[in-house]
Amino acid sequence: MAIEENIPIISSNLASILELSKGQLLASLETLGQPKYRAEQLWRAIYREGRTSFEDMTNLSKDLRGVLSQNYSIGNAITVLSKQSADASTDKILFKLPDGELIETVLMRYEADGHRRGRKTVCVSTQAGCALGCTFCATGQQGFRRNLTTGEITEQVLTMERLARSEDEKEIEAGTRSRGELQGVTNVVFMGMGEPLANYENMMEAIRILNDPKGIGIGARHITVSTVGLVPGIEKLATEDVQINLAVSLHAPDNETRSETMPVNKRYPIEQLIEACQYFVKKTNRRIFIEYVLLKGQNDTPLHASKLGRVLKDLLCHVNLIPVNPTGEGPYRRTEYREAQRFQSDLKKFNVPSTVRMEKGIDIDAGCGQLRDRALALEN
Repeated sequence: MAIEENIPIISSNLASILELSKGQLLASLETLGQPKYRAEQLWRAIYREGRTSFEDMTNLSKDLRGVLSQNYSIGNAITVLSKQSADASTDKILFKLPDGELIETVLMRYEADGHRRGRKTVCVSTQAGCALGCTFCATGQQGFRRNLTTGEITEQVLTMERLARSEDEKEIEAGTRSRGELQGVTNVVFMGMGEPLANYENMMEAIRILNDPKGIGIGARHITVSTVGLVPGIEKLATEDVQINLAVSLHAPDNETRSETMPVNKRYPIEQLIEACQYFVKKTNRRIFIEYVLLKGQNDTPLHASKLGRVLKDLLCHVNLIPVNPTGEGPYRRTEYREAQRFQSDLKKFNVPSTVRMEKGIDIDAGCGQLRDRALALEN
């Protein structure tokens, strides 16, 4: 059965040092009369070594540690609840932010197979709530509260990085992993609460911090940004110098069907969205991931598959087929696995590659579209 743990609340009213870019951190230390290399030491201690206390940074002077402790905290999110799925493949943490907003972050573990190494993927939130109102998504029914700051985004990954590394250390002690295999978090997906491209600047700053080789050092090609289809954001992302992955939540093959479940389609219809995707592929030479939630009887028939195949046949993409997760929202039923496989076969006729995605953490409400219920229960 799933494991749930309530965690004592320890709060801080200090400014979070995670809100500072490397340049801002350097400037802050220079005002204290510190040499430039101190900023690099501090950056490494926070993002590479995972230090959570300035007092543990013994390569810094005692006086500097004291000044930092008086003025900053290393993050301000409070962990109030931790849950692990019954198969131990997924952890979810519920964070409370200084203003009382609640967000969730998920760590998913994937075993190595014959094609790729094992990986640990963090699914991060970029907003408290969401303004876009997709009818099959629990977060979308919550409404928009606010954007998360850069520090609030990176703090989610740092917390999960510490969890992942502690697991690696336990395996090393048990003799089931060598120290050379220590890896921590390997991938980050911006697929949690909120629309990442609606919080563009904070999202991109967080990506640059996570990608910094002197910090956590997560490769750009191991970072994926998901969007419901904000065309200007897709076009802007295509011009960035960080070669990250793009996932587009399509979920329907025609405008009529898509507009019923995704209000954003009335602003950016499928034709505009596919054009933006083609632009992204042309600029980056990278394929796009198309996310397609299967809603039984509503977008999963052979006719829908044929329509989708025609829409995507000329786009360099890979489709992730996702049987809808139960959220308690809307009249939606889950497509059976064999029906999802049939849909996949129909797409293959148009030479559109696809995968029926194996969801993780559904028993702890950690799957796609489920990052709301526990937060509201605690609020109320």
